[in-house]
Amino acid sequence: VKFQQREGHANVPSSHKEDGKNLGKWLHDQRQRKRKGELDISLEERFEDIGVIWDVLKKQWDNSYLLLVKFQQQKGHANVPHKHIEEGVNLGIWLKEQRYQKKKRKLKISREKLLDKIGIVWS
Repeated sequence: VKFQQREGHANVPSSHKEDGKNLGKWLHDQRQRKRKGELDISLEERFEDIGVIWDVLKKQWDNSYLLLVKFQQQKGHANVPHKHIEEGVNLGIWLKEQRYQKKKRKLKISREKLLDKIGIVWS
């Protein structure tokens, strides 16, 4: 809670230590417990009340997608230049990674559909 109050979020970096304890690893362990269904529901709710993000990678993807939508709305296309940075995110590299994942057939269909919806050119 101290970290969240001080930093304004509860996304503790994995190597972060607080008061001599590895807070980042501890939070990672709590996320693992939740995934396995081993985390007490009342504790889960307390974590959510302070803004703990359970699936950090999904949150990052969703954030990048929203930045891409914003880019598309502003520019009228979704052909992001390779080095384009939007709100601290290298959107060009992120989009290149999505294309790579699709080519390797590793991009989730739901994500592919979202990207198709805003006019991504895949090749």
